[in-house]
Amino acid sequence: MRLFVAVEIDDSNILQKIKSMQESFPFEAKPIRIDQIHFTLQFLGEINSEQIEQIKRALTTVCFSKFDLTIQNSGAFPNSNNPRVVWLGVDKDGQKKISNLANSVKQALSTINVKNDKPFKPHLTVFRIKTRIGDITNELLKFKDVEFGKQMVSQIVLKKSELSQSGPEYTNLGTVSGI
Repeated sequence: MRLFVAVEIDDSNILQKIKSMQESFPFEAKPIRIDQIHFTLQFLGEINSEQIEQIKRALTTVCFSKFDLTIQNSGAFPNSNNPRVVWLGVDKDGQKKISNLANSVKQALSTINVKNDKPFKPHLTVFRIKTRIGDITNELLKFKDVEFGKQMVSQIVLKKSELSQSGPEYTNLGTVSGI
């Protein structure tokens, strides 16, 4: 099964602002469901059922203090001229803290030979784009200085992702709380 470790966004004000942003974009793209907005700390990929308990145990060794981060700014992967993903970012202090948390997760999972294939870049995916839509730089600039709000990061979640015709469905398999 496909697994990943995430920080969920649960602040209703932030989620409402994201929903409003999604509704205001004038291009054809698939918005991410509001209940699925999260930071992926580490994508684990296909994991067999025997490894799940090992992963849960390794994650319990991740020790972190709760912290706030501010959701702000927007961008696109690979770039705004040929976007495949539209994302929201975080403030500099939040970037440092969530990057440290992602590194702690990476270190904990490396003890059981679960490796991360991509460097961590803190972002919330808000759109996926399947077809070429052209340059969206001007649309992204409208959100350059917008603050979507502060999110308290108090736990990490091991999530299962099941792909379906209507999109991914996520199931929580375990959580680790900060102190």
